[in-house]
Amino acid sequence: MHYITDFYFVARRFCQVLYFCAMKNRISFFVVALSLTALFAFDKMVFQSPEQLGERLFFDPILSLDSTISCSSCHIPQFAFSDTAFFSRGVGGRTGRRNSPSITNMTARAHFFYDGRAATLEEQVLMPIQDTLEMRANAALVTARLRQHAYYGPAFIQLFGKEADMAALAQTLAAFVRTLETGNTPFDRWMQGKSGGMDAAAVRGRDVFMNKGKCFDCHFSPDFTGDEFRNVGLYTGRRNLQDRGRFDVTGDSTDLGKFKVPGLRNVAVTAPYMHNGMFKTLEEVIEFYDTPNQVVPGGINRDTLLNEPLRLSPEEKSDLKIFLEALTDDRFIR
Repeated sequence: MHYITDFYFVARRFCQVLYFCAMKNRISFFVVALSLTALFAFDKMVFQSPEQLGERLFFDPILSLDSTISCSSCHIPQFAFSDTAFFSRGVGGRTGRRNSPSITNMTARAHFFYDGRAATLEEQVLMPIQDTLEMRANAALVTARLRQHAYYGPAFIQLFGKEADMAALAQTLAAFVRTLETGNTPFDRWMQGKSGGMDAAAVRGRDVFMNKGKCFDCHFSPDFTGDEFRNVGLYTGRRNLQDRGRFDVTGDSTDLGKFKVPGLRNVAVTAPYMHNGMFKTLEEVIEFYDTPNQVVPGGINRDTLLNEPLRLSPEEKSDLKIFLEALTDDRFIR
């Protein structure tokens, strides 16, 4: 469905190899000509919409200061466009402040980033490009590169009727991200009464999720998020738990330690978990919510929902994990 950009770069490399082989008389120039013609035709196809241009740019390191980091460096497709590192590395090996979350199912979101500092997807997609810990570029550099590029320059004029600028770039990247909606899961098939839905353990896990586990209190809606900010007790002011979250955006003391409640679709493939990546597995996450004060003592302003242990049985924990796995889109199942 997507990943045409990967195909493009692989195809380009393949043609380079073909050309080399032709020069060594290992294959005919006719084969090379056909390959280059196909690649040229592909080039023309990928710029027919902002979404297609946005996909190409998402995978292209041209948007970073030294052309070494792309959006996909930290939002890896096979992991539901999240990162497997606790903190992603940007230009020059700089380490980010927070774990890179999945960017699937962003269309209906009301806030972006863990602290909600971006109100729209168009705002969000530009911030990592200019963040000094991430892609470390600036508007002047990026727009100059895009305008001078043999393919991107004409594409922006064709699609937007003007030369590339940051507003048009934001539109293309946001348009691509909005195509990353997922709903082909065992859970969705079960809800629709189709075959290939959840098994008995996952259905039991859903009941834990909805009731005893209290998960549904924060993770509701079709994407399993209420788009709220909650404090689950991961701010203590000590060592690696000093991130103040939403408070740094609003300055409101009631927001101290609050972070945006993430959606749970594809959660099984987006480890590590939490804004600081402190939990490596879903089992660890479930153990934390079962006894939050035992796992992280002294959480400041922790939500009252977590005042008491859940006292889940081993079977309930297992079933809950199986339910969360049932929220994985088929494209991400390995």
